[in-house]
Amino acid sequence: MPHHRIIQSMGLMGVAENDNARAKNIAHILEGPMLLLAGWIVIDSYLKFSNPDYQYDTFNDWLIWGFFFIETTLLTLYVNHPLTYLRHNWGNVLIVIFSFPVLWTYLPFAGGFRILRVLIILTLLAQASETLRLVLARNNLGKTLVISFFFIIMAGTIMSIIDPNVHSAVDGIWWAWVTVTTVGYGDIVPASNAGRLFGALLILMGIGLFTLLTASFASFFMAQEEKELQQEESENIKKLHLIEKRLLLLEAKIDTLLTDEQHQQAKLHHEKKTQQ
Repeated sequence: MPHHRIIQSMGLMGVAENDNARAKNIAHILEGPMLLLAGWIVIDSYLKFSNPDYQYDTFNDWLIWGFFFIETTLLTLYVNHPLTYLRHNWGNVLIVIFSFPVLWTYLPFAGGFRILRVLIILTLLAQASETLRLVLARNNLGKTLVISFFFIIMAGTIMSIIDPNVHSAVDGIWWAWVTVTTVGYGDIVPASNAGRLFGALLILMGIGLFTLLTASFASFFMAQEEKELQQEESENIKKLHLIEKRLLLLEAKIDTLLTDEQHQQAKLHHEKKTQQ
């Protein structure tokens, strides 16, 4: 898949699908903090560029580096093949080595390696694009959104023609977008009856569109949960089959023991009769 090739080229493959459950659980737990960290990297970069006297520069550098170090160390310790994990995640290794804040203190030119942090943001975007593709594939949602996008452009252009309060096509498209999303900032308001009627129809379309969007997201996550339950059920069935097989073997052994005991009793009975 395209997103796998992108992530592989960045050296941020993460934990392999066939790795042990503990390593995958740790990686799953760290996904949330990783997402928050990616957002904080963007905010931190903005604060540094907009304010040269930013006071928390060093603290943030240590915070970001510390998270990458802890994540890489934990996963390296718990995966089945540490060297393979490090080879597939060389991007994380580079970030840990060249983002070490002390290195930036003594080698000022090394500060340019901060750009490596952008790798993690690009990786999250690549992963999100795959999830988004899976969601959009359900119920033809992708086609619906494309059609809605062009409809918004046409609706905004038409609105700029029929309503005097909408002075340009750009204003009309902005109004149509805000109306479809049912946000309604109120910065552009239709003044004519035709504009209000058109706006009412657009609001109805927006309600239907976002109902479909919500249903598709809910369906996607329910399907993911159902898939996990099916995998768990499959594992339980395998365990039951194994238990059944062991019970059958145990039953066969018991039958064998009982048969041997019966033979022994018959032999003793025969010997008694012979003695008599």
